[in-house]
Amino acid sequence: MKYLVVGLGNIGPEYELTRHNIGFLVLDRLADQKNLSWESNRLAFTSLLKHKGRQLHLIKPTTYMNLSGKAVNYWMKTLKIPKENVLVVVDDLALPFGKLRLKPKGSSAGHNGLKNIEELTGGQNYARLRFGIGDDFPKGRQIDYVLGRWSQEEIDTLPIYMDKAIEMITAFSTIGLEKTMNQYNK
Repeated sequence: MKYLVVGLGNIGPEYELTRHNIGFLVLDRLADQKNLSWESNRLAFTSLLKHKGRQLHLIKPTTYMNLSGKAVNYWMKTLKIPKENVLVVVDDLALPFGKLRLKPKGSSAGHNGLKNIEELTGGQNYARLRFGIGDDFPKGRQIDYVLGRWSQEEIDTLPIYMDKAIEMITAFSTIGLEKTMNQYNK
């Protein structure tokens, strides 16, 4: 069984430790834990995790957030991975910091990366692991907040939540979407 796990983020050192890059950060942590390396490939950095008889193709799109769908669509087709085996790890303002929510589908909720994936893959029917980044910003400062760096307090606890996200990713590939949602969406 093959899976495509997509971590959303923006390339470049100026975005590296920003809230918007939590998808990249989670996949980087997973790769570090499993001693995987990243390869620069077409439209994405890629890595392969073999886990309990499954192949998890990890990608970090190099298209910038707003064009993430180009990479997702390309790798789905190239690897012949059906949409039900795609999982997108994405930041979410609507969830409190560190809250994780696995969803089988849903709207982009204004997230430009998800909007582009919907446009280029034909709809909203793909799983997403929403990683709460909170919404602690003054009115009109959403972009600064999302593209801002984590606070020290957040950095101190981030590994706990990233490890839980990694558990959810591997569970998605082994026990499936429904059981993973039942176990972790509390």
